[in-house]
Amino acid sequence: MRWGYGQSSMPEGTKILLIANGIGFFLQLLTGSVLTRFFGLVPRLAWSHLHIWQFVTYMFLHGGMMHILVNMYMLWLFGSEIERMWGQRAFLKYYFIAGIGAALFYTLVNPFSSIPMIGASGALYGVLTAYAVTFPDRELMLLFPPIRMKARTLVIVYVCYDLMMGVFGSTDGVAHFAHLGGALVGFLYLKQNWHSISIRETLIEWRRKRRMRVVREKEEEMAKLRRLVDQILDKANDVGMDRLSREEKQFLKKASKILNRNKS
Repeated sequence: MRWGYGQSSMPEGTKILLIANGIGFFLQLLTGSVLTRFFGLVPRLAWSHLHIWQFVTYMFLHGGMMHILVNMYMLWLFGSEIERMWGQRAFLKYYFIAGIGAALFYTLVNPFSSIPMIGASGALYGVLTAYAVTFPDRELMLLFPPIRMKARTLVIVYVCYDLMMGVFGSTDGVAHFAHLGGALVGFLYLKQNWHSISIRETLIEWRRKRRMRVVREKEEEMAKLRRLVDQILDKANDVGMDRLSREEKQFLKKASKILNRNKS
């Protein structure tokens, strides 16, 4: 299987994320647990003390060399191809939505936890979900165990594993609910096609529908007015204009002005 066929260079957005994660890990090595405590996601502090930056910054910190290497390998492997298809802006937007969604989901499940949660895995589960939705039948070779598996099947297996480990508890130190949150938010984002609908496009569509509704309501009012005018004119043909009431004559006069103005 050939990755990124026809593309030899790494996409810019993926490259930026790799560099940012590398810088974050390097600063961790320099500062130790201080940086992790302040910029990692501590659910209790994130909502009770409004440390809202942690919903973003936790993605650029990792728990060790193996942790960051595995995550960055996944980012390069799956993120590069998704970015080439979507473009840099759409890919980065999706990456952060999945990552922030993972953090929010984890916080909802563990609102009083004081243990920092770090790593890009939540966002990467979103990327992996996007890959599986885009290429559901593409076969991937796993490193361990070394077996071939379709992308869609791989995501299902991962999600089921994380759900089981999260519900029944585990001592592996992995934030399984963050993984689930990233996959869930990413899946909902893709299914609702949020990445293709900008705020500007949404406003334009809302205004168009509103104008159509106003035009339709005005047409219905004019149709109702014409029916009333026709009824009074039919009466005038039968009994003569002089036999119409004062109110009916005034109504015809006003209706005539409205209908003429509407024509113009």
